Amino acid sequence: MRVIAKRTLRQFWESAPQYADAKGPLDAWYAEARKAQWRTPQDIKARFRHASILKNQRVVFNIGGNKYRLIVAVDYRRQVLFIRFIGTHAQYDTIDAEVV
Repeated sequence: MRVIAKRTLRQFWESAPQYADAKGPLDAWYAEARKAQWRTPQDIKARFRHASILKNQRVVFNIGGNKYRLIVAVDYRRQVLFIRFIGTHAQYDTIDAEVV
């Protein structure tokens, strides 16, 4: 999968000292997502059983022992993941994950 854009992940873990611990888990997720060839939501669930499949081609991943939430929009046909949101659970609770 092509991930657009890693810069968004980097900006998050560099944005505040308390988010620096997200670097390792986000790097690991990114490396795995880049190698993946997900064709369906079930392919994602097979690898990330705690991922949540939402409407509008959105998927929510639990990152860093469920400390952070990562939302991506998936274009299965073109094999592209668009990073739509990364944040804490508290930040996640203030957004509409199916719209971001």
